[in-house]
Amino acid sequence: MVAVTLWGSLREFADGQEVVEVEASNFKQLLDELGRLYPGLQPQIRRGVSLAIDGRVYRNSWFTEVRPDSEVVLMPYMKGG
Repeated sequence: MVAVTLWGSLREFADGQEVVEVEASNFKQLLDELGRLYPGLQPQIRRGVSLAIDGRVYRNSWFTEVRPDSEVVLMPYMKGG
């Protein structure tokens, strides 16, 4: 299981939980499982999210490995300006 910290407003779509656990071994599996367990997250996942794994931010890196001991943070996709 991977512990995923939900950033800010994403928590409201997971019953207010700050940290949720999912079974996944890569970025895509993690998003798929989050969407299955917490359907309220699906619209945001479709709009775009970033995933920080051990301090490095990824976006659309579907096969990036996620290990059970990884520090994982899910964030809404943010555009720079």
